[in-house]
Amino acid sequence: MRERLQEIEQAYEDLTRELGNPEVASDPARLRELGKRHSDLQEIVTPYRAYREALRQAEEARTLAKDEQDPEMQRYLRQEETAAERRAADLQSELEVLLLPKDPNDAKNVVLEIRAGTGGQEAALFAADLFEMYRRYAERRRWKTDVLSSSPTDLGGFKEVVLEVRGKGAYSRLKFESGVHRVQRIPVTESGGRIQTSTATAAVLPEAEEVDVELDPNDLDIDVFRSSGPGGQSVNTTDSAVRITHRPTGIVVSVQEERSQLQNKEKAMRYLRSRLLKLAQDEQHRSEAADRKAQVGWGERSEKIRTYNYPQNRVTDHRIEGLSVHNLPAVLEGDLDRFVDALTDAERRAQLADEQRPG
Repeated sequence: MRERLQEIEQAYEDLTRELGNPEVASDPARLRELGKRHSDLQEIVTPYRAYREALRQAEEARTLAKDEQDPEMQRYLRQEETAAERRAADLQSELEVLLLPKDPNDAKNVVLEIRAGTGGQEAALFAADLFEMYRRYAERRRWKTDVLSSSPTDLGGFKEVVLEVRGKGAYSRLKFESGVHRVQRIPVTESGGRIQTSTATAAVLPEAEEVDVELDPNDLDIDVFRSSGPGGQSVNTTDSAVRITHRPTGIVVSVQEERSQLQNKEKAMRYLRSRLLKLAQDEQHRSEAADRKAQVGWGERSEKIRTYNYPQNRVTDHRIEGLSVHNLPAVLEGDLDRFVDALTDAERRAQLADEQRPG
């Protein structure tokens, strides 16, 4: 591990020098690329240097304690040695995690699909609640959001809504949200006051760039039609909505959020690329059974991941034992970091265990 860290530190120092080159400063694209690599390496170099310093302080305290004659001073130096060793051990654990292979999608933007599941109108209303929860979470992290597609209902819910989330690390923070979300509450449509269980599903897709997915125009059927709102009524007098069918896979995407046909087509193409990238990656992951075992909550849409219980003011994540939050309104306002952090830690622990497994 130390050799690898030394190589990373050397690469970081080389990049630091290169960033100071006037030729690089005059090339915005090159500057941006090197700056990102420099920032990524700094996340490892900073704790590595702190780790080395902690080891140095422990050794210095140990040496001084051997030669110290005063018992009280010697006790103090031994305490300093122990504290420095503890810091070094903590930093070593942090570095082991930082050196784990990163998910190549972690830095990508996200396309988030939310669909009503079982429960009729109540499921559609819950899908709208999830949509607002993720939109508010994005606001907290200063990410940008854009609705790619939606199918609203008369009561203000969604049969389906697709949200694009753009921002640093969006996929790394949202990737665990795929699966079935379950709600237990008295529906607004229920006159008898009985608690009902309804569901909505979420699917998190890494947003694909043109270089990730190459689309052959000959494989696409593109149709235009008039936008419609709840109940199917027309909300536009022109054929601005766009439907694209990818013939080789049968994937169909429809976008009608914008008044401009061109804007809707651009959104539909982004959405289609993300669907195709996810399809390809799912196929790859299915063929890598050993790697898949190391994932936390792989995110199949059939997998129940979280329950939102209104009577008990509780949100429970079923992938981490004992992980419940008794403040449901805060969660729906976008306070998701406790769940995201716990799932990220669990994934890293699983990766570490897999790395350390013999063979």
